Amino acid sequence: MVQGTIGYLDPKYLHTSQLTEKSDVYSFGVVLMEVLTGRKAVSFDKPEMEGSLVTYFLISLDENRLFDVLKKHIAIEGNVEQLKEVENLAKKCLRLKQEDRPTTKEVATKLERLRKTEKHSWINVNFNYEETEHLLPKTSDSSKYDMRNKSAEVYDSVKDHVVLDFDDGR
Repeated sequence: MVQGTIGYLDPKYLHTSQLTEKSDVYSFGVVLMEVLTGRKAVSFDKPEMEGSLVTYFLISLDENRLFDVLKKHIAIEGNVEQLKEVENLAKKCLRLKQEDRPTTKEVATKLERLRKTEKHSWINVNFNYEETEHLLPKTSDSSKYDMRNKSAEVYDSVKDHVVLDFDDGR
């Protein structure tokens, strides 16, 4: 007996009644689409092609209409490259063949990378230390600025030391 929520079920599960990690990836892809579009996974009051969010989303992507299906504020405020990466990730999660879907770890890693990129969009996370070394002080304290083995999270400490107030204006 097949159990689950319509719209979130892995198509392979419908045939085999076997849940796998990749079934969860499919369901997460549906949730990701819901977040991007603001629509429910299944809608019985829409035309047949739009009733299934998965079908509607994938057809829209094939027709290069990503920004037509996104929530308006996401399409307006979002970083175009990041939106395309999230769209591509959702599309990978929704692949019919389980073996073609990413693992949950791969999905989490991709989303974490996108989150860090957004948080530090002014930073090139893969910068070359040697190219910037001459910018650091030549004092004995310079070891505390050694960024060779640090991630972009180290830059969060900058906000604790620099406070600029722009509210007063001219």
